Amino acid sequence: MKNKTTLLLIKNMVCPRCILSVENIFENLEVPVQRIDLGEVLLSKELSPTALKNVETELKKVGFELIETRINKIVEDIKKLILEFLDSQFSDKKINLSAFITSKMHYDYSYLSDLFSSIEGKSIEQFFIIQRIEKVKELLVYDQLSLTEIAYKTGFSSVHHLSAQFKKVTGLTPSLFKKIGNEKRKSIDSL
Repeated sequence: MKNKTTLLLIKNMVCPRCILSVENIFENLEVPVQRIDLGEVLLSKELSPTALKNVETELKKVGFELIETRINKIVEDIKKLILEFLDSQFSDKKINLSAFITSKMHYDYSYLSDLFSSIEGKSIEQFFIIQRIEKVKELLVYDQLSLTEIAYKTGFSSVHHLSAQFKKVTGLTPSLFKKIGNEKRKSIDSL
């Protein structure tokens, strides 16, 4: 646990009785609190994942929800959809990424984009490009397709476009990466 304050946002916390109820939850869980206001709890320190899960469980029992947890789930859902789009994109080139995400999530794309950027520190498009480059790396390491075929398979308009994006993200050309091989690859869950 880190020694920095943490602000939790809580949905449905709208009255003084709500504050008392939330106070009791934190007290019973022995979680140190600096202050509790409507919709907010300022903790004296960051919680461990287990402690946060316990707080979330107890809050749900009385009708409250951690907003940050919901936001993080939306961001994780966007990431999953990006990977799904990357795998399916080449069978249906008529739909773009933003249309694909909004069709599955039923939120306005600008809201999702702003939310994703604020949590991840990069745009949905930047994350998608990183994922595409990881797919290119994988295909380069397998050494079964030409660079032209890889460009087509990963949705780049040309080998030149693929090479430019690849160099921008990795600092290497695809051919140099191919020589270096697997050591430059990252697992998807570490991105």
